[in-house]
Amino acid sequence: MRVEFSQSIEKLAAADESVVFITGDLGYNAFENLRDVMGPRFINAGVAEQNMVGVAAGMAYKGFKVFCYSIAPFVVYRCLEQFRNDVCFHNLPVFLVANGGGYGYGIMGSSHHTLEDLACLSGLQHVTAYVPAFSDEIEPMVQHIATQARPTYLRLGAGKKTPVDSFQTGSFKVVHAAENPEITLVTLGPITNNALFALHEQENLLKSVTVLAANTFPLEISETIHTILAGSSAIVIAEEHISTGGLAQQLSVQLLEKGIRPDRFVSLHAQGYPGHKYGSQQYHQRLSQLDAASLAESLQSLLHHV
Repeated sequence: MRVEFSQSIEKLAAADESVVFITGDLGYNAFENLRDVMGPRFINAGVAEQNMVGVAAGMAYKGFKVFCYSIAPFVVYRCLEQFRNDVCFHNLPVFLVANGGGYGYGIMGSSHHTLEDLACLSGLQHVTAYVPAFSDEIEPMVQHIATQARPTYLRLGAGKKTPVDSFQTGSFKVVHAAENPEITLVTLGPITNNALFALHEQENLLKSVTVLAANTFPLEISETIHTILAGSSAIVIAEEHISTGGLAQQLSVQLLEKGIRPDRFVSLHAQGYPGHKYGSQQYHQRLSQLDAASLAESLQSLLHHV
């Protein structure tokens, strides 16, 4: 999604001279186009994330809209205090952009993984978080972020194109509507691609499992989504995030408040490092039962009991 993000910022910056882009010494061979187009509005802050966000807050106070880019763990954890105190408390248009959420940086290990970002950020004042599942969602999200002009977190990963006939409603994109829905699978970000592959060529799952991709927080449950969830015998959550403060926990609160009580509620989430080893993103997804094969197995097992 980094290419789509770069192209979107280039288009936005050409149309809006208040847009500033700050990178934490990352993005080589990816953002040269921005450097050339934006000139002095493209800033390399160096390996100094706290200072990057402090500078961004000052610029936002003066009327600029500032995108701050780094890899996910650096832009979330290193500058959390500055984002909270300097940006969120003052409701300033500073937008944290994180590349490689979840286990995205694989073998580089836990210091480079981002499994608690929504738990850290979505409770802060005024923050909206965006977690796209598909690459073609980036441009409209970037445009919307700039228009809203409030503290924002954008978590990038690796995703394909949005499936045909998908549609957005509230905080969710309906990416597969089952003919005879028994289970609703609610996914976070690029895990949606694993979910769709899990249903591929499995006729009973295609007919029985509706797939929703949650992509904005705080969660907004529209009437359409309320109807889908209320009519489900089982709700399954799949997210590359720990259970605390993630999609499952935030959604379950809203379900209870709205009186939606499925017979089964299953949370599939990042398990950390149960084998005490590091590997690729796919390796960690398998350990957490978030890969396509594991999702298919979980759904088939659940389908026999609903």
